[in-house]
Amino acid sequence: MKYNETTVREFVLQGFTDVRMLQLLFFSLLFFSYLLTIIGNAAIITIAHIDHRLQTPMYFFLWNFSLLEIGFTTAIVPQTLTQLATGNKKISYIGCMLQSFLYFQLGTSEFFLLAIMSFDRYVAICNPLHYPTIMNNRICTSLVLCSWLGSFLQVIGPLMLFLQYPICGSNVLNHFFCDNTPLIKILCGDTRLLQFLGFVSAVFSVLGSLSITIVSYVNIVKTVVRIPSATGRQKAFSTCASHFIVVSITYGSCIFLYIKPNQNSKLELGKMVAILNTMVSPLLNPFIYCLRNKQVQEAWRDALVKFTIVIKGTGKS
Repeated sequence: MKYNETTVREFVLQGFTDVRMLQLLFFSLLFFSYLLTIIGNAAIITIAHIDHRLQTPMYFFLWNFSLLEIGFTTAIVPQTLTQLATGNKKISYIGCMLQSFLYFQLGTSEFFLLAIMSFDRYVAICNPLHYPTIMNNRICTSLVLCSWLGSFLQVIGPLMLFLQYPICGSNVLNHFFCDNTPLIKILCGDTRLLQFLGFVSAVFSVLGSLSITIVSYVNIVKTVVRIPSATGRQKAFSTCASHFIVVSITYGSCIFLYIKPNQNSKLELGKMVAILNTMVSPLLNPFIYCLRNKQVQEAWRDALVKFTIVIKGTGKS
């Protein structure tokens, strides 16, 4: 049976806790984490644009990834902060659908972009002579646009199918944002097709892009171990270390959340992993790239020196 409308106009998100002191504590921690996330990723975007040494395919993909991280965490955190600050756990039906769409669309774009970044490292290390030709500006821009378009097409189908189901019974969601697992639990009718499409979509986006990353890194390792000098091997591995750490954090949390076949597993544990996925990972990414990348560190030092000179010059005038 096909349903075309729903009478539910808003949802209630149970969030983390009903204890007011804990809500304020979570608000403080989440607010400063979100602030650092925005500052860190915005800094990556800024330095990649103003420093000519970072205007390469690797950093082009990196600042696009930082842009996705800002959008991804912004789709969830501000609304969660509002809940914690005011105690109002309600979210409109349209707001919930939009939040869910942005969460999965931007998250899927990140998976595709991580796979593209691993391919970029593969070409740079395994085919360095052909790298400028293969990873030219037109190709890089097309790959980023494809990651956005591909994620949109993958997410919009299950969302349109979801909208055909009416809501049964309670409109309370046992989560701090509009995730698919609690949403599916309150739908009327047979949701097996919807769950299957969601599972297939998750497998394709997560495991499909992860397969590209694994194949790229296997070939990178094979190439690097054949480099005769220890310095050369260390330099080659260092260009991949930051990306590999980010891949491990991002894929690890998402595989646990969305590839597990048992939809009836404890949601409380799922909330904790969702925090890692939506808040901790976007916060750590800029610091991982800055702390482990000498080019980014040098660009920051030069930018700070120039900024200091400008400030001193302004003060003297």
